[in-house]
Amino acid sequence: MIYNKDKNWMKIALKYAYYAQKKGEVPIGAILIFKERIIGIGWNSSITKHDPTGHAEIIALRDAGKKIKNYRLLDSTLYVTLQPCIMCCGAIINSRIKRLVFGANSLQSDQKYSLRDIFLNSQKDYKLTIKKNVMKQECANILVNFFQKKRKFNISFNK
Repeated sequence: MIYNKDKNWMKIALKYAYYAQKKGEVPIGAILIFKERIIGIGWNSSITKHDPTGHAEIIALRDAGKKIKNYRLLDSTLYVTLQPCIMCCGAIINSRIKRLVFGANSLQSDQKYSLRDIFLNSQKDYKLTIKKNVMKQECANILVNFFQKKRKFNISFNK
């Protein structure tokens, strides 16, 4: 039952990834859920906002914090289409969300660090449940297609 809920929420996060792609951003989307309601939404916007912290996860956490008027986002679940980077892991730790659910694994991140190590070593009293590979193929495909198109454009542009 939880998997179906996770899949349904991830479909919404994917919609925000497609929105990011339309804006010319790396297609990553995120939503934050509390008591079966969306309290935060985000999509990558580093390029359009000229902001190195403009990752989908950070934007969703900021949005939720403003809505509930608290920087602690206790008992919430973050759905993101790609495994969070180290910067976003720090924001997740500081927000104290309860669950992290992501779709595709980040090959770059997997080689450098383990999510479990980051979260286990962060705070002794902080426990985060991590679920990965929810709609993994769909989440990976949007990224693969985006970068393939970018490369084709760059190759044809350079000729």
